[in-house]
Amino acid sequence: MTFTTHGVPQDLSGARDLARRGQEDPRYYYEFEKWAVALLSGQPTKRSGDGGIDGNLYFGKTGRAIIEVKSGKVGTPQIARLRGAMERHRAEIGVFLTLDPPNKGMVAEAAAAGLHEEEGFTPVPRLQIVTIEEALQLRDRAVRLPARRDDAYKRAAREEDRGAQGSLDI
Repeated sequence: MTFTTHGVPQDLSGARDLARRGQEDPRYYYEFEKWAVALLSGQPTKRSGDGGIDGNLYFGKTGRAIIEVKSGKVGTPQIARLRGAMERHRAEIGVFLTLDPPNKGMVAEAAAAGLHEEEGFTPVPRLQIVTIEEALQLRDRAVRLPARRDDAYKRAAREEDRGAQGSLDI
């Protein structure tokens, strides 16, 4: 059985369409941000006073990566602002998730942030630029994190059916 989900972008053109609608109505842009953060298996932030942070990823025992999503024209100043947000919010890693590919200046600014080192793991870039196209293809593997944790969401307690018939030991 196959089915189609309407309203959720499945490809780059769908993502561009949702972002374009977001320029006309902010509600769509917030939906675009939440959808983009979910591509990386991130946890979206609340809208009020987020300081440019659209989502979080957690790794290691206490590590945190912040995600910023952009759909319009991007440049080096946005990378510098994300770097400042990383310092203000004490995030070890920053992820700049963009609809358009980065330019050379952006890549250089991200590289200047250096590497994050976690004992027992390969060092990873402190500031990573990921395109929506890469996120669509690689999902949560588009971001390099040491000891990634997927326990950011609470899991429901397992329930047992107490009314179920027991088995006979025959």
